[in-house]
Amino acid sequence: PLCAAAVWPSLPAPDDGDRTITVAAIQGSVPRLGLDFNAQRKAVLDNHVARTLELAADVAAGTVPRPDVVIWPENASDIDPLRNPDAAADITAAAAAIGAPITVGAVLVNGDGTTTNSVIVWDAQSGPGERHDKKIIQPFGEYLPYRSFFRLFSEYADRAGHFVPGHGDGVVHAAGIPIGVATCYEVAFDRALRQAVDAGAQLLAVPTNNATFGDTEMTYQQLAMSRLRAVEHGRTVVVAATSGVSAIVAPDGTVLEQSPLFEPAALVAQVPLRTETTLASRLGPIPELVLCIMAVAAAGAAFVRARRHQNTVSSPQPGPDTVPAEAGTAGSPARAGAEREDH
Repeated sequence: PLCAAAVWPSLPAPDDGDRTITVAAIQGSVPRLGLDFNAQRKAVLDNHVARTLELAADVAAGTVPRPDVVIWPENASDIDPLRNPDAAADITAAAAAIGAPITVGAVLVNGDGTTTNSVIVWDAQSGPGERHDKKIIQPFGEYLPYRSFFRLFSEYADRAGHFVPGHGDGVVHAAGIPIGVATCYEVAFDRALRQAVDAGAQLLAVPTNNATFGDTEMTYQQLAMSRLRAVEHGRTVVVAATSGVSAIVAPDGTVLEQSPLFEPAALVAQVPLRTETTLASRLGPIPELVLCIMAVAAAGAAFVRARRHQNTVSSPQPGPDTVPAEAGTAGSPARAGAEREDH
């Protein structure tokens, strides 16, 4: 009951009057798993285009509602669509067919040869728009510190990326919806989505690529993190993965839709957009800082008490049979007088 009382006021009321939208997450899957998954980059893009076109056909047939926005995963287009006209045309065709903007996970090549791990809002009429460049990039994967040194020990050193971090608050706008983006393991860092919520994000997206981790528990771990973020900020979280698990998570952490691993999928759900902020969003890292300060203070107090106790134990204490020196120690005047009387 105490935990429930603590959590209850932090979540916005379900009927708080915020707008409801339809969102879709596309999982195109990949030709192969492991570190070589992107050897067929065009095939990965084709898979996501094809699954989006299939969803568009279902919308046209009236079997599913038309989404207001479509979320593609990280690395859905490792071919830079800002430099490759064919990739751009494919994405535009998909957006036109579905009748909604797509947030496209893409690798963009910079003029200096570095790359950015980006999410681009792509509209059929206007093309590429706002984008989020991943800010918290991972060492030994997206970039390698001291590359020349580690190259001496492993050939895998040259397989690490040359990504550079982006900037900004993590919010992009698609169909007028402010979407907070945390790409892949950015979701593990408190500050990523907290900054987006502070900047007005009403919906959260976690585009991710789990293909490099193969058939492991990593994707389920990441889904658990996304569910935590949903509750923390009181926002719907859309997880779009290349190979699974993709999911749509309600603001209370409930998984509304979830895909299997290694299968193409299109998840569609009606979700609320939230404008209210939770207590966790408002306080941010303050509780952690307070707890850390309290822990340090408690450790300091325990150390002081231990030292005082040690000093007390090590100090010599007079016993009950101890005779004070001035009252009768050998060689004192009183003792000498007593000895003379005896003689």
